[in-house]
Amino acid sequence: MNCEELTARCWAEISMDEICGNYRRACEISKTKVICVLKGNAYGLGAVKVCRALMGCGATTFAVACGDEAEELLDACPGAEVLILGHVGEVQALRLIPRSAIFTVYSREQGQRLARAAEQAGRPARVHIKADTGLHRLGFCGPNAVGEILDLNAAGWLDIEGLYTHLALHNRASDELQFARFDALRQALESGGLRFRCVHALDSIGMVRYPERAMDAVRTGAWLYGVTPRRCPFPELCRPVVKLKTRIAQIHDVPAGEMIGYDDEHVLARDSRIATLTAGYLDGEPRLNNEGCAIIRGRRAPVVGLVCMDQMMVDVTDIPEAAAGDVATLLGDGITIDEFAEWGHLNRNEALGRLSRRTLRHYLP
Repeated sequence: MNCEELTARCWAEISMDEICGNYRRACEISKTKVICVLKGNAYGLGAVKVCRALMGCGATTFAVACGDEAEELLDACPGAEVLILGHVGEVQALRLIPRSAIFTVYSREQGQRLARAAEQAGRPARVHIKADTGLHRLGFCGPNAVGEILDLNAAGWLDIEGLYTHLALHNRASDELQFARFDALRQALESGGLRFRCVHALDSIGMVRYPERAMDAVRTGAWLYGVTPRRCPFPELCRPVVKLKTRIAQIHDVPAGEMIGYDDEHVLARDSRIATLTAGYLDGEPRLNNEGCAIIRGRRAPVVGLVCMDQMMVDVTDIPEAAAGDVATLLGDGITIDEFAEWGHLNRNEALGRLSRRTLRHYLP
């Protein structure tokens, strides 16, 4: 597909240089190994393409959410080390164990199921143990945790390489309590004879707040994709990587008193030039109603009416030179990910992850 086809309707421009730059700066901040988080198709930007680019600038280990995502990377990116952060069924585990995928073990029962699959596969499964230190999502916790983990290790079918947790990031006091619980668990397991080659606790937010606790690795996702952690002391180091663009299909002259699209709440207060754009909420634009804007010829054109599934309308009355075929930027060129997400009442990671399959990805150097 050539550039003209890619940019005919709706597309995301993704800078691989900026993704790699954000990776290198994460390495400098953490001063340890960076596990690049590619779950959710690399937050909507294309996991295979992003993985290949990151491998080209030195990354070796990647994290995904599930077995399907792991299989995709292992197929497309030979040599990648892939850590699966979530649940994997036994049938899929049988395929992934021989491929050296790294599994998360978060409970005795789930660990026993994985061990059975490993025995059936004829080789130990590589695993990282997940500890629940206060997020209360997945992980070993409670007074029996140490014994359960040591029992799984003694059974012989789990090659326990790592130990990790995830901070809830409520405040410093609760984070420090989680660190203390994690350290105590690690020490108890090491006293029981279990040594770990990779211990990690920090995500992108934790990486900038607690670089002194980077341990053997940090798990960085949002930072790679230009989502700057809140209260980051060096926001200039996390640079935007994506722009969402579309085109003007048609411009209508609409008289005052009319309403635009499906919206029946906002009557036009003046005679207006209304541009229809070739993107909608199934392309990643939030389903806004008379909120937000697009950048057209360097100026902001307010959204009017309700964003439709495949199209949306903006007011170009004050941009008289606007014409059919012009590019309209929905994210980037002055519209930040913070602003874009706020308009849609979305988490910033969610706002990126909503880019759909039909929104073509145009990868730039």
